[in-house]
Amino acid sequence: MSEAMKLFEVFIRSKRGLDHKHVGSLHAEDAAQALEYARDVYTRRSEGVSIWVVESSMITASQEDDCESFYDPLDDKPYRHATHYQLPEAVNNM
Repeated sequence: MSEAMKLFEVFIRSKRGLDHKHVGSLHAEDAAQALEYARDVYTRRSEGVSIWVVESSMITASQEDDCESFYDPLDDKPYRHATHYQLPEAVNNM
């Protein structure tokens, strides 16, 4: 593997209206090549309507130990949780 290769995270949306799901990682020289590789590797059976590739180094993530500081203040605000609201029958895949 050459020095120019970068690690990319791959996300696939299986159907319109659904969210993208992380499906794996791959190495590529740039985002365009990563998109081609992702198509070849992760959508061989025509699964998915959309592919996202994100350079791994561009992702900023919290640590599991930080969980309480992120979510503790939200416990007293149930209206911020999607489960607080009733969706009409006409709304699908949400």
